[in-house]
Amino acid sequence: MTAVPKTAARTAESPRRALLDASLDLIEAEGLEGFSMREVARRAGVSHQAPYHHFPDREAILAAIVAEGFERLRADSLAATEGESDPACRYHALGRAYVKFALSNPAHFKLMFRSELVREDKHEDAKACAEQAFDVLVNIVDEVSLANTGERDPALIFASWSMVHGLATLMLEGKLDKHFGASMDSRLAGAASVLKVLERVVKP
Repeated sequence: MTAVPKTAARTAESPRRALLDASLDLIEAEGLEGFSMREVARRAGVSHQAPYHHFPDREAILAAIVAEGFERLRADSLAATEGESDPACRYHALGRAYVKFALSNPAHFKLMFRSELVREDKHEDAKACAEQAFDVLVNIVDEVSLANTGERDPALIFASWSMVHGLATLMLEGKLDKHFGASMDSRLAGAASVLKVLERVVKP
């Protein structure tokens, strides 16, 4: 018996969700270069016109994935830092959550920062979700700066984001596997060791 694709099995229950899941499966398997609405429809088990009942065009479905990705990143960041009172510990937990999100949600992560594919001026929901996720980073870095110097340090915000985003990207692409291993646990342990370096910079 031929197995029913998981996205097709969900179509009757939630057509929009099935299309998003099919899109994520396609991006993970073929990359953004291989993304097409027709292939999404095929993987979701619907007619090639069905996606347009929920998304007006290719960019709209990508924008929905971007919005969902930033919502998840924000939720993961808040959950990881909840209960931590020390700013430096919150800072470290946030960085680890960012890397874990990228490794756990590769299709989302690959798309979330591709502004040439999803234009902020056209998709307000995706833009708002991105800003809300970034605000978590800003607030926690500000906590560290204020605790150390009594002042905000915008440069530290961008330095922190650049480092953790670069680390997440390198790990997602397997560039650090020979150093840290390829399992989730070993990658997160490696990330923690790198983040400790940055943590030392922000401690008084």
